Amino acid sequence: MKLSSMKNSAWMLAIAVIIVVAGVWYFFGGSSSGTRIVTAAVTEGPIVRSVTATGTVNPVITVQVGTYVSGPITAIFADYNAPVKKGQAIAKIDPRPYQATADIAHATLANSKAQLGKDQADLAYKKVTYDRNLELFKADAVSKDAVDSAYSAWQMDVAQVKLDSANIQQQTANVAAAEVNLNYTNIVSPVDGTVVSRNVDVGQTVAASFQTPTLFLIAQDLTKMQVDSNVSESDIGYVRAGQKATFRVDAFPDRDFVGVVNQVRQAPITVQNVVTYDVVVSVENPELLLKPGMTANITVVTASRDKVVRAPIDALRFAPLGQPPADSAALGGTPGRQTRVWVLDSGKVSPVTITTGLSDGTWVEVAEGDVHPGERVVTDEVHSAGSGSHGGSAVPGMMRMPH
Repeated sequence: MKLSSMKNSAWMLAIAVIIVVAGVWYFFGGSSSGTRIVTAAVTEGPIVRSVTATGTVNPVITVQVGTYVSGPITAIFADYNAPVKKGQAIAKIDPRPYQATADIAHATLANSKAQLGKDQADLAYKKVTYDRNLELFKADAVSKDAVDSAYSAWQMDVAQVKLDSANIQQQTANVAAAEVNLNYTNIVSPVDGTVVSRNVDVGQTVAASFQTPTLFLIAQDLTKMQVDSNVSESDIGYVRAGQKATFRVDAFPDRDFVGVVNQVRQAPITVQNVVTYDVVVSVENPELLLKPGMTANITVVTASRDKVVRAPIDALRFAPLGQPPADSAALGGTPGRQTRVWVLDSGKVSPVTITTGLSDGTWVEVAEGDVHPGERVVTDEVHSAGSGSHGGSAVPGMMRMPH
């Protein structure tokens, strides 16, 4: 029994060794089928290069209505979404302190005018006195000192009248300033537009001591809007005024709004070492669907071509082992760069030099080169298990041909 058991164990061990050897041979030798290549067709069609960004919808002109004077709000005449006209009253600040100041200024001005009248009458008397003493002096009836004294009194009154006139000018200016401050208690709309924000209520006290508080925001024309978008510094070189832009907002996810790049602002915006630039896109809003503050996902078409010979950009990235990689500028879509693609023809792969044109990140225009629509170019090289791989894995749907 023991001998039989030992024989059975030996057979089982031998079978296990055979299975292991067969598996090793299968996986590391017997199943190797060489190298396969992945190809894609060269086609003819459009190429559109675009820049994407995120922005905010804003009115073209938004006016902040503040106050020059301080005081409690006694009345509000315009609410949210209310249409207003230029010069229309939209709020009122308690005018009583400013009315009192204006009344004091008016009274002071009246007093100055009365003083001027008094001094003018005295000036006339002093002039008559001087003329009389001058005639008496000529007749040796009065002394020369009396004449000089009368002349001095006359000239003093001339100066006093001038001083009164200057004081009247000063008081007139005080009256004007008081009237201006009194008029500032009437908060009026500076433009025709729509109230988009109201930041005060009746009874609230506003203080304009250090900075002007914002009471209302008035959008001048909500039928014309703009999108202020942040475009990265790597893409800003392609963006120009006049280019077409499309965008969507979350409120209307299935609708494309069309605008035009109106301005590329030069001031950089740096947030956490990321530099962007404000690109302003103008858009018509006749249906008032776009509202201030909406987030917009923008696509700016920077260049386009119709019916061009185009190759997949993966074909530019491919290079067989031992061959130099493609020019990084060509991969980046820089037009006018020379590079190579590998064309499959009758089961053979051969390099063809091309000059790149426009690129959209998926396709690249073949501006020059002996590559034609319908030909297949190599985009990847796949090695079977056990021999490593080059360039990644096979792409589903691509044609695979033996090397």
